[in-house]
Amino acid sequence: MLGGHERPFQVLTERTIYVFTDIYSSGYIYAVIIETLSALAEPKRLQIVELLRVGPRPVAEICVRVPLGQPQVSKHLRILRDAGLVQVQPRGQQRFYALRAAPLRELDEWLERFRNIWGARFDQLDQLLLEMKKGEIK
Repeated sequence: MLGGHERPFQVLTERTIYVFTDIYSSGYIYAVIIETLSALAEPKRLQIVELLRVGPRPVAEICVRVPLGQPQVSKHLRILRDAGLVQVQPRGQQRFYALRAAPLRELDEWLERFRNIWGARFDQLDQLLLEMKKGEIK
């Protein structure tokens, strides 16, 4: 388990010596990205993440909003927790689940490199379309 969210001290050993500067090895970052994308690839888990985006929710409410039985929701929540995307907050008899921002932030930072490529390509496409509109290219 990469996130190590049930074992907070193990996270330090998995992130190498750079933990205090927030600079992680590329292998760690890629593993987190793969684990995050794998967890989000299943539509019901993505639906649960979207639901939790507005704030922590108890399991019972998640079951109602994502029309699945409690065992299926618990399975999806365990996978999301193992991927580091959610954390459990016990409150009395209920267990509330909340999103964790770190894996999503790491995914966003990784995607940023591709946004720059996409931006440049869209600029080229815009230029080509303008030239075609002017009749310079047929």
